[in-house]
Amino acid sequence: MLFPFVMGIVGCAILISLGVWQLGRAEWKEGVLAQIDARIAAAPATLSAELTEAEHEYLAVSVAGRFTGAFVELLAGQKGTGPGVRIIEAFETDTGRRILIDRGFLEDAARKTPRTAAAATVTGNLLWPDDDDSYTPPPDAKTGLWFERDLPAMAAKLGSEEILIVASQPTGDAITPVPVDSSSVPNSHMGYAIQWFLLALVWGVMTLYLLWRIRQRTV
Repeated sequence: MLFPFVMGIVGCAILISLGVWQLGRAEWKEGVLAQIDARIAAAPATLSAELTEAEHEYLAVSVAGRFTGAFVELLAGQKGTGPGVRIIEAFETDTGRRILIDRGFLEDAARKTPRTAAAATVTGNLLWPDDDDSYTPPPDAKTGLWFERDLPAMAAKLGSEEILIVASQPTGDAITPVPVDSSSVPNSHMGYAIQWFLLALVWGVMTLYLLWRIRQRTV
């Protein structure tokens, strides 16, 4: 009985330690999400010259300039409406920079409505999207629709810097903004912790059952 007893103790200890580790990860992720929420809700800053994903993602910013009329359409849907697209448009700032604005969602019925270059002030948040995976197809050559926010490819297509601002306020042309929030950042650590603790419980019960069976055979 010694060997299964020792294996039961060691197995439970390992599984419980993994659960405790995931609890620590959950607490850490909650802190990260709180920082993201604070950055999103902060007063908009001006667009600095040097921007990096590590330091500036989700930063609230405000830029003045003009929409250029050059855009790409990203296949999208929105709850409560029909199918449509997200409009990613090139924007020239008053300081001479050319960046990208994710203006938001536009229903299919409004896609053919002409949009002209116009002056605007855009408030939103910086984002380096991570939409793609190995199953995402390239842009459709016939329709021109994109299926992911591939920032380098979109910047090359529209002749802009690899800087994307997701608008948090309407930018006109019946386009509904789709602001960023922290809900897209996964936080599954608490669920993983529960799984490890349940596995430890199952391991312990199975060990007790095995010890009981061994004892019954030796009595």
